[in-house]
Amino acid sequence: MADVASLSTSAQALRRHATGPSGPKPRHALSRRNIFLYGTLIVVALYYLLPLYVMIVTSLKGMPEIRLGNIFSPPMEITFEPWVKAWASACTGLNCDGLSRGFWNSVRITVPSVLLSIAIASVNGYALANWRFKGADTFFIILIVGAFIPYQVMIYPIVIILREIGIYGTLTGLVIVHSIFGMPILTLLFRNYFTSMPEELFRAARVDGAGFWGIYLRIMLPMSLPIFVVAIILQVTGIWNDFLFGVVYTRPDTYPMTVQLNNIVNSVQGVKEYNVNMAATILTGLVPLIVYFISGKLFVRGIAAGAVKG
Repeated sequence: MADVASLSTSAQALRRHATGPSGPKPRHALSRRNIFLYGTLIVVALYYLLPLYVMIVTSLKGMPEIRLGNIFSPPMEITFEPWVKAWASACTGLNCDGLSRGFWNSVRITVPSVLLSIAIASVNGYALANWRFKGADTFFIILIVGAFIPYQVMIYPIVIILREIGIYGTLTGLVIVHSIFGMPILTLLFRNYFTSMPEELFRAARVDGAGFWGIYLRIMLPMSLPIFVVAIILQVTGIWNDFLFGVVYTRPDTYPMTVQLNNIVNSVQGVKEYNVNMAATILTGLVPLIVYFISGKLFVRGIAAGAVKG
């Protein structure tokens, strides 16, 4: 009987081998679906890359070549003089120091604002997720509402507050404003991320005698790199690209880079230098672009790991 069973099994295996592999057929690389998909992606990519291409080639041309009118043609003679002028000597009213002063002002605004808002928001999110307290739900609802209140509603009251405490028009005042406005959405992100982490880790640490700061610093913080990258990208791009707060809460000597760029591009003095304007625009956007290119994978990982979970 055993021999008969083994022969039957062998026969079935031979029949399966003869009929070939089972399952769906592999898709062809040049199938109609793939051609449509990749074709659409290429068209969309070109649509978004075309303005950047025009900006780059225009910034590398001299004004006589720009006046010829063909904005899509590559430069016949590459020059970096527009970049140098945009950085160091472009005029905005009485000041002719280009974007350099605005760049360092933006650095002094962005770095402390990002560090302060993320530090406080991460602790807030950790407390809301793991250390329940009376009124936590109400506090969380207030944070959610605060994340979606239009900034324009609170501009004038904040001007009065900053003036009364003596920091209106200073970089310190703008750092405080950015930190406060970034905190609600960051707290929401951190709270959702910490909620998605295994609760057994928190309970085990509590059993071992770890306290609030011990669990946060030794367990939660090392496991939270993806969400910290998400928070850094959101804050760096939001603060660096901000124009409204920069023009309202600072003065000409403390203007951030975006306000300086606006003043250069919209200057009515002299000839309109499109190559300098394009170079200044690219220089202003370099920092967010570099941040995205360096940490793009971690950004996607942080979003997928729970940054948008409820």
